[in-house]
Amino acid sequence: MTNSWTDIRNTDLVVIMGGNAAEAHPCGFKWVTEAKANRGAKLIVIDPRYNRSASVADFYAPIRQGSDIAFLMGLINWCISNDKVQWAYTKAFTNAAFIVKEGFAYQDGLFTGYDEEKRDYNRDSWEYEIGPDGYALVDDTLQHPRCVWNLLKQHVAIYTPEMVERICGTPKDKFLHIAQMIGECSSPTKTMTSMYALGWTQHSKGSQNIRGMAMLQLILGNIGVRGGGMNALRGHSNIQGLTDIGLMSNLIPGYLNIPADKEVDFATYMSTRGFKPLRPNQMSYWQNYKKFFVSFMKSMWGDAATAQNDWAYDYLPKLDVSGYDVLRAFELMKQGKMNVYFCQGFNPLQAFPNKAKLAEALAKLKLLVVMDPLQTETARFWEDHGIYNKADPASIKTEVIQLPSTCFAEDEGSLVNSGRWLQWHWPGGSPPGEAKHDTWIMAQIHLRLKELYRKEGGAFPDPILNLNWAYKDPGEPSPEELAREMNGSALVDVFDPNDPSKKILEAGKQLSGFGLYRDDGTTAGGCWIYSGCWTEVGNMMARRDNSDPDETGAYLKWSFAWPANRRILYNRASCDLDGKPWDPSRKLIEWDGAKWTGYDVPDIAPTAKPREVGPFIMNPEGSSRLFVRKMMRDGPFPVHYEPFESPVANVIAPKVRGNPVARVFADDWKQFADIGDPNFPYAGTTYRLTEHFHYWTKNNHVNSVLQPQQFVEISEELAKEKGIVKGGWVRVWSKRGELLAIAVVTKRIKPMTIDGKTVHVVGVPIHWGFVGAARKGFPANVLTPFVGDANIETPEFKAFMVNIEPSTGPVA
Repeated sequence: MTNSWTDIRNTDLVVIMGGNAAEAHPCGFKWVTEAKANRGAKLIVIDPRYNRSASVADFYAPIRQGSDIAFLMGLINWCISNDKVQWAYTKAFTNAAFIVKEGFAYQDGLFTGYDEEKRDYNRDSWEYEIGPDGYALVDDTLQHPRCVWNLLKQHVAIYTPEMVERICGTPKDKFLHIAQMIGECSSPTKTMTSMYALGWTQHSKGSQNIRGMAMLQLILGNIGVRGGGMNALRGHSNIQGLTDIGLMSNLIPGYLNIPADKEVDFATYMSTRGFKPLRPNQMSYWQNYKKFFVSFMKSMWGDAATAQNDWAYDYLPKLDVSGYDVLRAFELMKQGKMNVYFCQGFNPLQAFPNKAKLAEALAKLKLLVVMDPLQTETARFWEDHGIYNKADPASIKTEVIQLPSTCFAEDEGSLVNSGRWLQWHWPGGSPPGEAKHDTWIMAQIHLRLKELYRKEGGAFPDPILNLNWAYKDPGEPSPEELAREMNGSALVDVFDPNDPSKKILEAGKQLSGFGLYRDDGTTAGGCWIYSGCWTEVGNMMARRDNSDPDETGAYLKWSFAWPANRRILYNRASCDLDGKPWDPSRKLIEWDGAKWTGYDVPDIAPTAKPREVGPFIMNPEGSSRLFVRKMMRDGPFPVHYEPFESPVANVIAPKVRGNPVARVFADDWKQFADIGDPNFPYAGTTYRLTEHFHYWTKNNHVNSVLQPQQFVEISEELAKEKGIVKGGWVRVWSKRGELLAIAVVTKRIKPMTIDGKTVHVVGVPIHWGFVGAARKGFPANVLTPFVGDANIETPEFKAFMVNIEPSTGPVA
């Protein structure tokens, strides 16, 4: 989230698109109801189903899954055409005026530089014109034909209300009503907030879905302000935290990068990470990258990381591909190229696409280790459960070891919520039976591995042998020790470079924030964005003071938010070029003539003059990006691409199938249904239910009773067409697999007209499997295709093609 859950109460308009907060985030949804009750805020829901969020919305519109970009680009086009742009904000705080390189172009769904054979772009033309002074060229009048604003206008022009209806199935009158409601939020005194979740991320162009709404929010002036923002609703209590500390295979904690194998030394690695400002006077805060990196390396390897060995740079793995995401991991397993797999706290046999492929891959492992507090399908993939999990245990040679771990209620530590708040919690009970904390399990594995390397040596044992492991109990590091380590500390006395007689850091003391990190090896910190969470004052994450001066929704004394306890990112943008709030009634910070002050921690240097330093301090431009340059694989602007399985061809680019740069493994192409395949005529999608949490709660009798029976949802029209009775059994199948479920025939789903063709939607909840207290069922991923987002490889769970027919149900 750029903002926070508690800030949603400050909004005038909530748009839920790509999510279903009332169902999937019922506690957080209370802030929407508070905005409606106390501010008169309106709620718009745009979704393939009339869901629980829609049931309390002021306006609902249907949309075909996988067509969100067309809808969003249509909104941008409408706002531009109807002068619903916050011009002062757009001109000052976006890159609208930046001039793009000559040679950049877009035509028929593709940008310049596309290589069809490689399914990739040469992105060199997706950059700014650079002047002789080294800065990007701009045209503040927005008249230059290659300025970002004019390129954006050209790009979105095709997405007329008629085209949106043709692609999305959203009736034109409903689209225009939503456009008018959103357009009102271009006023500096009216704000809109976007709430989204997996409904946007789980597509082959998921990242661009989010980009599209971010661009709309920017031209409306709704980023950095109270009641605005781009608010991702995380699906688990600590998914935000996992991402922060390096969950992705290509990341180091704090969103630093694992080196690529072509970055043979530290100098080469840093040569592309200088982040020189692209406009005068801009902060480009990533210029501090080396400080964050060196401090991380000191935290990891202590005295073994020195200037002489480039801070142990050679200890880090070097990626030979862009990343080892889960889709790639299972492809390697399937090919017999991955032998050992550690599965900690998740259930990939249920949670990733194409269950048949996943099971085949797991059966080729030599060793599978599952660390989980609950029984999982992944740990039992080798068991034969009949139609629910067909397997021949005798033919599977994979050794499976289950290590029972603890649930969150048995742990102490911090959880990071959607709003970036690190909130400390304490155990409510002791682990049962043989269950051990994850930290104990990982410490034991490390210590035993280290001893093997010490005794037997190896090709390069140094990273394991020299790992900094200075914990009171090496066999089980405490949550407090780990939190303090992530915060960072001074390793020696540190003096002010401007006044060598002034000591600013004392050896062994906790750092108060990441501004104190150094690149000379004098500080250590495991995750720079968390710095400030455990200082010499104490555990800031454990704070529970809910005071809120003037009821802004900031709650600065409750827990700790990264970065720097800031509750709204880019909050400098809440003020105009003179530093005065766009909306005085929703003041967040302001310039008092000498410094920035206010209710939140300013997201800018305290004395940065408002007309000189832009609010988007992490970007070298100092501004936000409507044109993202070459930073995304599939284009500097979002483009409507159909899902890889679709009922219709792409009407704006008929020759382009799916996302043109999404990675597809050879065998998986063969398992995609053809576009418009009459054997798979219905558009499938997946979703979650309030009564269940992913695949956990089916282990709990109470939840299982609340939603005991697997079902799929279809419209009355489709039921009539196929002879399906309400409450009767149906068979649903794709090119990859099938499931049997009870049919819920409902008015909540309606057929849509897409490019003149009637398209029916089949909704598939995800929560059933073959272990647990719930009745056995089929995971939704028996149906879904093995392809991910072009940028981060999140699987395309939300749009695929199926068929459906009445059935007699499972046969025992």
